[in-house]
Amino acid sequence: MNFENLQQTDPLCYQLMIDEMQRQEESLELIPSECIASLSTIEALGSPLTNKYSEGYAGARYYGGNEVIDEVEQLAIERAKQAFPWVKHVNVQAYSGSPANMAIYNGLCEAGDTILGLSLSQWGHLTHGHKVSATSKFFNAVQFGLNTDGYIDLEEVERLAHEHNPKVIVVGFTAYSREFPFEAFSKIAESVGAYLMADISHISGLVVSGAHTSPVPYVDVIMTTTHKTLGGPRWALIMTTEKWLKKDPEMAKKIDKSIFPGLQWGPHNHQTLAIAVALGEALTPEFREQGHQIVKNAQALGKYLEEYGFDLATGGTDNHLLLMSVGKGRGGFLQEALDMAGITLNKNTVPNDPGTAFNPSGVRMGTPIMTMRGMREAEMKQVAGWIYRVSEIITDFVYIDDKEARKERLKEFRAFIAENQELKDIKEEVKNLCIQFPIYK
Repeated sequence: MNFENLQQTDPLCYQLMIDEMQRQEESLELIPSECIASLSTIEALGSPLTNKYSEGYAGARYYGGNEVIDEVEQLAIERAKQAFPWVKHVNVQAYSGSPANMAIYNGLCEAGDTILGLSLSQWGHLTHGHKVSATSKFFNAVQFGLNTDGYIDLEEVERLAHEHNPKVIVVGFTAYSREFPFEAFSKIAESVGAYLMADISHISGLVVSGAHTSPVPYVDVIMTTTHKTLGGPRWALIMTTEKWLKKDPEMAKKIDKSIFPGLQWGPHNHQTLAIAVALGEALTPEFREQGHQIVKNAQALGKYLEEYGFDLATGGTDNHLLLMSVGKGRGGFLQEALDMAGITLNKNTVPNDPGTAFNPSGVRMGTPIMTMRGMREAEMKQVAGWIYRVSEIITDFVYIDDKEARKERLKEFRAFIAENQELKDIKEEVKNLCIQFPIYK
């Protein structure tokens, strides 16, 4: 990639970008909500389309000179419909997943209406009704959870739905490793007259690939970010289904009005172009193969981790991610130690976590980026081995209940991992693997 202008005009920003590119190239990124955007997508993001203001929708702009921008938006919409068959209406203007979710609630609900979603502590998302989110300030948010096996507690969902009569039921997650039961949720939503909304931000690329069940036949509206398994820019799509339009033929218009002028103003046209590029790539046989390989790699990684004695939530995965218990409050310890070894993942709560949200007992990891780099099952075995070795290096560091003692122990831990030679050796091994699988060839 050529960044000569940036290098000349702002050497500091140029160097920061180069540093981050080097970090990505030489380390293993296991965070399941990240992807590798193609060079074509990146070129679209850096295009002069960012110069144009295009308030409104294609064919109905408030500014002139939008003939080409209208074509770009229509292309993104048509490709989304090809990627998600039987979707009837697509809005490609939502700035990201969180505002897109708010736009859906805003279009479907009045202030104070009830929404029912998966609890954040049980791997839902902030915008599915968590108490610190605006979604719980403007709407009456009720939360369901998991059963003792770590699966969605459908009995609780049904009970809460009949008890609270929600306007919207949200199906979505941030750390759930099993297929979502869209059909079962559909029956519950229909029994109480609720709209069923699927937030498939994590799995949309798997859905397009056929590696995960599609929600389209079962739900009323679908929201997905485009920067996870879909492999695109940081943006979002809102898609309405035929099922929804049979309920309310005006609902798509309500969503469009909720986006603009309800919650946001001009669309980011360079992002819209990048969505069209990414969706075009998602329609290829290579993308379909990649989606299935992401799941195969996640299942292989889970198998090898279990062979090392690690405890996986629900005993494995149906999708791109894994959630692993590592001991009370020790998720942060393992995350930071792995960072030192060139492996990036995130600490995360586990079912019935004995720790806290800030000191959780697990870590979350996924295989999208490793798969996009070309890694397969053999490399997953190596990665599991490194995770095990790092966990063994830090066995002496455990969670301490006393807050002040915990702060001191954390200082000791960080000093220890900063100087540990074995972690440095593993980082070099990781780097040697990564250079065999360059991000941008």
